[in-house]
Amino acid sequence: MARRVIWTKTANDDRIEILEFWIDRTKSHTYSRKLNKLFKEIIQLILDYPEIGRLTDEQNIRVKVVSDYLLFYEIVDMDIVILKIWDSRQNPQTFQIK
Repeated sequence: MARRVIWTKTANDDRIEILEFWIDRTKSHTYSRKLNKLFKEIIQLILDYPEIGRLTDEQNIRVKVVSDYLLFYEIVDMDIVILKIWDSRQNPQTFQIK
């Protein structure tokens, strides 16, 4: 049985916000498309090698670096649950996974 990816609402909202930010900032879709492609490539890598991400202090939650972003995910049975995408350039005191 193949693994599948499940995006939480928070993670999907994070991704959309990030991509829209870059569209607005650059006045172009080019960088957003490249970044979205990179997210997809990393998620495929996680599907192939689920334990590739570094374990966090939170039980069963892993993190994978994607450019300037941290992609937090959890392995649940045969699913990869994407929990959050966070810009690592932000103030770490404002960070919450869930």
